[in-house]
Amino acid sequence: MAEPTRDLDPADVPVVILCGGMGTRLREASEKLPKPLVDIGGKPILWHIMKTYEAHGFRKFVLCLGYKGDLIKRYFLDMREHSEDFTLHVGGDHTPVFHGDASDVDWEVTFAETGLLSGTGARVRRVADYIGDGPFALTYGDGVGDVDLTAQLKQHNESGLLATVTGVRPTSRFGEMTADATNTKVTAFLEKPQSTTGFVSGGYFLFERAFVDKYLDDDPELLLERAPLQQVARDGQLGVFAHEGFWAGMDTFRDWTDLNALWDADKAPWKVWQD
Repeated sequence: MAEPTRDLDPADVPVVILCGGMGTRLREASEKLPKPLVDIGGKPILWHIMKTYEAHGFRKFVLCLGYKGDLIKRYFLDMREHSEDFTLHVGGDHTPVFHGDASDVDWEVTFAETGLLSGTGARVRRVADYIGDGPFALTYGDGVGDVDLTAQLKQHNESGLLATVTGVRPTSRFGEMTADATNTKVTAFLEKPQSTTGFVSGGYFLFERAFVDKYLDDDPELLLERAPLQQVARDGQLGVFAHEGFWAGMDTFRDWTDLNALWDADKAPWKVWQD
């Protein structure tokens, strides 16, 4: 069980990001890219997720790679060339000379090959050597939100539990209608209403290292969302951090266009960092 009196610095808490999925329902935007590299406003959604964590003081990341993981590695290796002005002496050693300050991010990123078809639980198990002995955060490489990660870390630390999941209110993909008593006239119509009755997992987790050792095994098809989380909940060791703000998963082409529309209109709620 976690010690509730620990003094945790988010800079020392690794963030594991599941980046191995194929994103088959997003084929129009990701046919040639792994899903975490599909862009919002010209930057991969993975970059947006990492910037959100960075805004709360996190700086260590472990990327669980799978499908086209080489492209994710190449993105980070070439990140500075993509974002800054530089001069290249083509006849020389091809070392770019950058103009201006260094990159606007200061991240320590570990790239871990976790298998092409591995389950989410198996991917986490395979990065056990990179997360240390203390708590670690975990999220998926395809969702954004304005989750208060500072408050979540504080709640998890004080709870003494092995795991904490962020609970979000699901949004319907359909318009919701309210009818009159005779069910012949609509009295109210809401587009994409948000549930007020319950939570679903928003995918922003915090775990203790003991969770990995106790609940994850070497089954390559192990899914985090099934036996491990179900069992830790039955054991009374899964807390929930309630998030009433914005959250969205990028599962479909429509999700992608909606997120880009928010970004282009400068109305992206998940942009919690300063330029």
